[in-house]
Amino acid sequence: MKSCNELRTLLRSIDHKSYPAYKSLAGAYQFGSYSLSIDHVQGDPFASPSSLHVEIPHKDAGFPAPYYENPYGRVALQDFLTRKLSSLFEDFNFKAKGSGKSGLMSITRCGQEVLERSACQITKTHVVARFHIGFPAFGRTINAGELEKILFDFLPRCVESCFFYRRLDGKKVEAAVFLAEDQQAIRQILKEEKLVAFVANGAILPRKSGVSDLPLKESVPFTSPAAMERAFTLPHKGLIRGMAIPEGITLIVGGGYHGKSTLLEALQMGVYNHISGDGREYVITDDTAIKLRAEDGRSIRNVDISLFINDLPNKKDTRSFSTPDASGSTSQAAGVIEGVEAGSRLFLIDEDTSATNFMVRDDFMQQVISREKEPITPFLERARDLFEEAGISTILVAGSSGAFFYIADKILQMDCYRPVDITQPVKALCQSHPAPRIQAPNFAVPGFIRALPAPKPAGRGGHGSDRRRGGSGSDDRGGRHEHMKVKTFGRDSFSLNKETVDMRYVEQLADSEQTNALAHLLRFGLEQVIDGKKTVRQTVSLLFDTLDKKGWEPFCSSYVPCGLAKPRKQEIFACLNRFRG
Repeated sequence: MKSCNELRTLLRSIDHKSYPAYKSLAGAYQFGSYSLSIDHVQGDPFASPSSLHVEIPHKDAGFPAPYYENPYGRVALQDFLTRKLSSLFEDFNFKAKGSGKSGLMSITRCGQEVLERSACQITKTHVVARFHIGFPAFGRTINAGELEKILFDFLPRCVESCFFYRRLDGKKVEAAVFLAEDQQAIRQILKEEKLVAFVANGAILPRKSGVSDLPLKESVPFTSPAAMERAFTLPHKGLIRGMAIPEGITLIVGGGYHGKSTLLEALQMGVYNHISGDGREYVITDDTAIKLRAEDGRSIRNVDISLFINDLPNKKDTRSFSTPDASGSTSQAAGVIEGVEAGSRLFLIDEDTSATNFMVRDDFMQQVISREKEPITPFLERARDLFEEAGISTILVAGSSGAFFYIADKILQMDCYRPVDITQPVKALCQSHPAPRIQAPNFAVPGFIRALPAPKPAGRGGHGSDRRRGGSGSDDRGGRHEHMKVKTFGRDSFSLNKETVDMRYVEQLADSEQTNALAHLLRFGLEQVIDGKKTVRQTVSLLFDTLDKKGWEPFCSSYVPCGLAKPRKQEIFACLNRFRG
């Protein structure tokens, strides 16, 4: 490793040269108690900024080992440090002048969820932070003096203030880690007590707006119905009270604008921990929960949807069903089965985003269109068996059909954003009304032996067939891996070469960096894992285990970029299921 003085000398030697001379700076340099690596240098001042990272040994960083010995504490500490560095960078951003992105200093902008990101990693030996810097230039001529300011003044001040425990407010660091430990304690209680979700009293569920995930000021704090209130003792917060939702089928009803969907949206994001001040810190949901909805037009590949759809007029086999353009009901049926395959223990469903004919068929319709003429077995008739036979609970927001009352174990009415337990009076009313058909015969969970087809060989129209193609996401380690170009379009989609994967209806993706990570995982899967023999479950397990044990390195190019966030297994399944290639 070179010294920082060598970097300074090299930097001054290329001053006023053409911009590509910056590439000679790539490498690692020792800056006292930390090392700086220049991983990738941008091609010109208007291109995506350069990628760098710093590594600080634990003996110098000085963070207490118990803070990062368990996964949830480590992720919380990484998240805290990422937010801190982002805040420090704002003070120096663009203070170095020049053309294009000259002087830019940036790292991940974290949302309200606490995610494991490539921006900051705590390994067994080091704290690692990855970020971007726009190397300064006037026109396309190197301005070494401005970059020297960044690397030898601005950046060291940020690193010293962020990654050395003695320089931080210890109480704030402790609070972030302790909150994660309390959240993990609730998740453990859910498993032990046969619960699927918990919403603390005082939680703020509404968000500021449709484009802001910040809490809405002056909103109604959540208060649990007395019959569903539980008290738990957490390691650090101590006693906490709130609504505990048991396993089974829970129905959420109420008038429009009374908070039904707001509660469901809080529960669907409760699979992640949230930062202090979010309002949903103690909204905790079974971390395998999946939000189901209709997805008109999505592709389906070899999914056994016979539990819900049979006897199609075209005689198509629904035990291994494929289509490039699914209907609402077919897509939601596939979503349920894929959710079972992904290991979900809880389905979250909003009637407003569901296919009506998939969810329920009333008695009058069944008299007009006989069962023999209707290939769809509605979710209403399978939900009970999904719980009793497959162990999968359901939380359902309903507003148009009373048939769901007959299958519900708990019924919550949202009244001006306050939940009221109306289970007993509604069950009494059910006794005086004729019961609809709520169970169908022949329930059986599919065997899940389907495998993804092997990618076509390079040079024969498969992925990576263009050996001259480069671009973002390229790799230099040989094989086809380097020839698949990755491009992410925000949270909603990404492409591998020319194949776009639409993720917009996978509603539990919290961040575009998770989508970016899915693109890299899928690329690695196509090149290294998917062979036409491994089942989808085996493929996802291999991808997830590799990420858990080896980190981001196997999935990236010659360096790990800032800008990846770990998805859940359920989103990896969703990604593979929506890949048309």
